[in-house]
Amino acid sequence: MILTVTEIQAWLSDFTKMIEESKEYLSELDTPIGDGDHGNNMNRGVIEYKAAFETKKPTTISDTFKVLSMALISKVGGASGPLYGSAFMNLTKATKNIEEITSKEQLVTILETGLTGIQTRGKAEPGDKTMVDVWYTVIEKMKNTDLSKESILIAKEQTKQMQAKKGRASYLGERSIGHIDPGAASSALLFQSLLPYLEKD
Repeated sequence: MILTVTEIQAWLSDFTKMIEESKEYLSELDTPIGDGDHGNNMNRGVIEYKAAFETKKPTTISDTFKVLSMALISKVGGASGPLYGSAFMNLTKATKNIEEITSKEQLVTILETGLTGIQTRGKAEPGDKTMVDVWYTVIEKMKNTDLSKESILIAKEQTKQMQAKKGRASYLGERSIGHIDPGAASSALLFQSLLPYLEKD
């Protein structure tokens, strides 16, 4: 596995397409436990990323992550913009002076900084029914080299049975149980779109 700037940009391009295709689904998930706008907010963020990408034409992994981070911070409302923005800003710092990611161990270390960014800003732990549940599971599965589409979907689905401890959904108490967390769902798309690039030799 080698991820150069070409693969990273292709991954993020695939992620933007998945968000655009899933915006109604993500907003539907957000309706019973949030503001009902997660899909539209994320879609605004990826549209801004595409526009900024064309203008800035980043040539390094770090600069690519930075363009995405700034787009998400500036255009995605609610908690998701700052949380995703913090994750990708940490990825920006973690990949400074890195031309290519050459092992899953190296990628795990980089992704762990992204998770730290989310947790520092949102104060969520695994089991709190947030995007952390997917990020944490993906990183653990990657360490054990058993990350798959199924394991990502299971991590997303498991948030359905959790009671929200953070964010707007936490105000609902037990009524938050029975709904998939929208941030976990969009994070699942992020990592599903990464999988094909991890499987290439």
